[in-house]
Amino acid sequence: MDVLQLAEEIISGRRLKREEDLSFFVECNLEELLKGADRIREKFVGEQVDLCSIINGRSGKCPEDCKYCAQSAHHHTDCEVYDFLPKEQLLEACKMNEKEGVHRFSIVTAGRALTGEEFQKSLDAYKAMNEECNIHLCASMGFVSAEQLHQLHEVGVTSYHHNIETSRRHFPNICSTHTFEQKLATLELIKAEGMHVCSGGIIGMGEDFEDRIDMALTLSEVGVDSIPINTLMPIPGTPLENQPQLTEEEILRTIAIFRYINPTAHIRLAAGRALLTNDGERAFAGGASATITGNMLTTAAAATIQKDKDMLTAMGRTV
Repeated sequence: MDVLQLAEEIISGRRLKREEDLSFFVECNLEELLKGADRIREKFVGEQVDLCSIINGRSGKCPEDCKYCAQSAHHHTDCEVYDFLPKEQLLEACKMNEKEGVHRFSIVTAGRALTGEEFQKSLDAYKAMNEECNIHLCASMGFVSAEQLHQLHEVGVTSYHHNIETSRRHFPNICSTHTFEQKLATLELIKAEGMHVCSGGIIGMGEDFEDRIDMALTLSEVGVDSIPINTLMPIPGTPLENQPQLTEEEILRTIAIFRYINPTAHIRLAAGRALLTNDGERAFAGGASATITGNMLTTAAAATIQKDKDMLTAMGRTV
């Protein structure tokens, strides 16, 4: 398969489907694949890089058993535990990110869902941020109802993040307390509310390239707007603590594949950027068009907002 020719076909309107044999992605020349992915990115997304930042609004004691997660109550980690943060602290963080030039800001909470008084606190915080800041707002609070999504939308939240994590086939190896189908149902609720859908997953959890291609196809079929690609950083105390880390070449190949299959979506670098040279410079030249920047969720970030802006500006990208 000539991947550069395929890139031109995608630019001209072709879309890759599940029934096609896409195994060539695994063995094709990586440099040509990255070049083709960058051409697709340039055509459909342009030079603007979307920067988002998150704050861990509630930490630890999660009842779900996701094998990668430091915040699961099923595992024994050094994860910090605290209840939903005060509105003033969330607002301060939002204003700081706005001042630094971040495009969107999200509260992320541990747990299956945010309910009751804590969900009301989130609405109050988002209302204040919407009134006092000029920044796009996103939420990542686990499983939500249609009513909750509508309430979030009303107070200014325009995007909702909910990862599918991996392929349908591999998902039972990663989590047993909820299903892949429940994940997809949540994405459909987000779309029905008219909010932007942000959904991706984690690579390096024992899956193979067939699983990664399957995940990319699922996200294409749903029609998500933003795809965060996390690379597992094994955390002591979790079942995946001894999982071998992926090579930079594997990560770059995965990012490029996601761009070919999801040509119009933002392909967003997330956790694991420390495994990439210069925090992902080659990835931004190989299909990536967005990143999480600043403070990360549970693992230390190698990149800072200013460092990201400097790198991207030097590459000729618009931030």
